[in-house]
Amino acid sequence: MKQGVHPESYRLVVFKDMSNEYTFLGKSTTVTKETIKWEDGNEYPLIKLEISSQSHPFYTGKMQFVDTAGRIDKFKNKYAKFKKEEK
Repeated sequence: MKQGVHPESYRLVVFKDMSNEYTFLGKSTTVTKETIKWEDGNEYPLIKLEISSQSHPFYTGKMQFVDTAGRIDKFKNKYAKFKKEEK
């Protein structure tokens, strides 16, 4: 395998699904400023997710509407200026 391609800064982090508060411990190189105290008493960096296997329709078998931080409204407001005017 080619040397020097993969990052070597893997560390334990806590991933948190913001739609249902599900958390799990994993490894990542993602940089984050937030931390959280885990079940083992140690503090780990926190990475917030919008969707995980606990909330994704493929894994849960049911459709769930997730609108975190008003993303739909932000999208509509951002692109409202491009709306075609009827003549």
